[in-house]
Amino acid sequence: MTTKSAAAAARATVYGHPRQGRGRELKKAIEGYWKGRVTADALRTTAAELRRTHWRQLAGAGVHEVPTGDFSYYDHVLDTTVMVGAIPARHRETVAADALDGYFAMARGTQDVAPLEMTKWFDTNYHYLVPELGPDTVFTADSTQQVAELKEALALGLTARPVLVGPVTYLLLAKPAPGVAADFDPLTLLDRLLPVYAEVLADLRAAGAAWVQLDEPALVQDRTPADLNAAARAYRDLGALTDRPKLLVASYFDRLGDALPVLAKAPVEGLALDFTGPAAANLDGLAAVGGLPGKRLVAGVVDGRNIWVNDLEKSLTTLGTLLGLADRVDVSASCSLLHVPLDAAAEKDVDPQILRWLSFAKQKTAEITTLARGLSQGTDAIAGELAANRAALASRAASPITRNPAVRARAEAVTEADSRRSRPYAERAAAQRAHLGLPLLPTTTIGSFPQTGELRAARADLRAGRIDTAGYEERIRAEIQEVVSYQEKAGVDVLVHGEPERNDMVQYFAEQLDGYLATRHGWVQSYGTRYVRPPILAGDIARPEPMTVRWTSYAQSLTAKPVKGMLTGPVTMLAWSFVRDDQPLGETARQVALALRDEVADLEAAGTSVIQVDEPALRETLPLRAADRPAYLDWATEAFRLATGGVRPDTQIHTHMCYAEFGDVVQAIDDLDADVISLEAARSHMQVARELAAHGYPREAGPGVWDIHSPRIPSAEEAAALLRTGLEAIPAERLWVNPDCGLKTRGWPETRASLENLVAAARTVREELSGA
Repeated sequence: MTTKSAAAAARATVYGHPRQGRGRELKKAIEGYWKGRVTADALRTTAAELRRTHWRQLAGAGVHEVPTGDFSYYDHVLDTTVMVGAIPARHRETVAADALDGYFAMARGTQDVAPLEMTKWFDTNYHYLVPELGPDTVFTADSTQQVAELKEALALGLTARPVLVGPVTYLLLAKPAPGVAADFDPLTLLDRLLPVYAEVLADLRAAGAAWVQLDEPALVQDRTPADLNAAARAYRDLGALTDRPKLLVASYFDRLGDALPVLAKAPVEGLALDFTGPAAANLDGLAAVGGLPGKRLVAGVVDGRNIWVNDLEKSLTTLGTLLGLADRVDVSASCSLLHVPLDAAAEKDVDPQILRWLSFAKQKTAEITTLARGLSQGTDAIAGELAANRAALASRAASPITRNPAVRARAEAVTEADSRRSRPYAERAAAQRAHLGLPLLPTTTIGSFPQTGELRAARADLRAGRIDTAGYEERIRAEIQEVVSYQEKAGVDVLVHGEPERNDMVQYFAEQLDGYLATRHGWVQSYGTRYVRPPILAGDIARPEPMTVRWTSYAQSLTAKPVKGMLTGPVTMLAWSFVRDDQPLGETARQVALALRDEVADLEAAGTSVIQVDEPALRETLPLRAADRPAYLDWATEAFRLATGGVRPDTQIHTHMCYAEFGDVVQAIDDLDADVISLEAARSHMQVARELAAHGYPREAGPGVWDIHSPRIPSAEEAAALLRTGLEAIPAERLWVNPDCGLKTRGWPETRASLENLVAAARTVREELSGA
């Protein structure tokens, strides 16, 4: 399809690589440092070894230009905050005393100082630390990390390209700092920020960088004319610099739309564009602006966010079309490989037939280098790879694993009535209050309690055969007894069983549902040192038997207080999995919803009066472009209602969401028709309570008063103050008191202290409301 001369310059590259290491060495070293078992020097040594290993693996696989600056101890946006000197005032003293401890304090907080707010990176399950800016922010360049990592790679004899968060995206991701007017626009600081980027670019050039990549994924969202003008001005000014490397501006996750002509005209040497999924529209957009004459195009034709093998022939067709639209075309993944696991070959327990369908970071790198060779040397040079790829694609398409006729027939038979409660909310609320008998400002938790080392060891012992099922289950029963007993003593009103038997809120269910595939080593970073193993949605979904009834019923047998049944909702089951790409997401969501509907029915029949169906990913999965959102929200909210719509009026349905911009989905939250919603609110200072009030949200809500992603213990006075702020927006008869999220990642000492303070705060505010 191409001749050797037509694409001789095509080379392979990637935007970023998973950070953790094959054995999650980075996680272990960082957590060891926090606990005082690992020195700072040992942590830095581990990090440097991981970087060298990753770069050498990439170069050995045929990647011509390795990325630097994609590595992070916690988060690359936080690294950018350090690079531009935007340290919040409350953290400056700690950062000045010890840069590493100050860095982690910004990420996690301390007992005395709150961390930066954390939210989702666009529509992924990766969390970033939100920059806090204001009109008084002074930026100062600190390129220490970026220069040092570049020099490390160059010292290995590698061609390296530093990767930075671009200035426009950095400002668009930022929020007004505490005490700054809510309507302050961080983008007004662009002219103040650009000289700092100019200084960093000069430092990188002096250190040996030929190219620097500036990531601008925020430009794939709907942007105002002012935003686009800011982007044009930013790259006009940076492009005009004389002391700089060549600039490669990258976007990913969706199509650029109106931002594409802005970047195409900018005086930069190259663009890196996504050509997968909805971003395939970038191909037509590029043709419409006349291509990139005289410039480099890095074409993201391998999906960097999912784990299915690439269709090499389809990608080669796209690349062949792009050859006529740029001076040079190189090949990459659609985005950083941070969002996929390391190596599918490590999955020894996966059926070999299915394993050939999977492509993790190592396999994607091979796909990228294969495509670059095919583009440069012609398809004959990769004939063997093309034949193997065709066979893998055909195997998956023809496999009976992917289709269950009974599941499809049931999904097609769903009616509108199936996704509606039998009574309106007002009638349900009255029935639930009478049935549950809860006090004003009822207290509860989100579901999980600390996953101790003993619990993880028990699961490992069961897998390894060191204990039998009976021994393992005795350990789980003992943990549930302890959790229930503690909650009763603490005075919590609606209890949970603590989820000691669950490894992960998605994986636990995936392992019990037909159609899902669990991995053993498929770790992906969610935030900081929190890694998850997203299951793989390989076929049609069915529930062979009840998944949660046994342990929920056991917990309920230990107390007269209501115990919540805890389930993960259909959208989150998709969002935190690697989903199938051979059918619309809405169809898959309906299948998951029907499986959960059966579980909800069984919980209710077993006497569970409160059932929580968590949907923390509802906002996360919201399409980046407004035009694509109505269709998504239609099937997403319908799936939740389908899962929960069959219960009696006096059964109370809860849902939970965390760490997202809830204002974008308030109507969808309303459309879920849950009786109670709990949401993250502590780091964002009850912003969500105000958003619900502005919308006129009519149901009960629990905006969190305890930030569980920080080790600090909130005082009873602090929690009470947040409750009072919540009461300014939500009436007392509809306000719940709860943490931001589950307690799985916290230790027992801080859990006890914080939960007791939460209950005390609720008691204090109740007394204030009653006039006692």
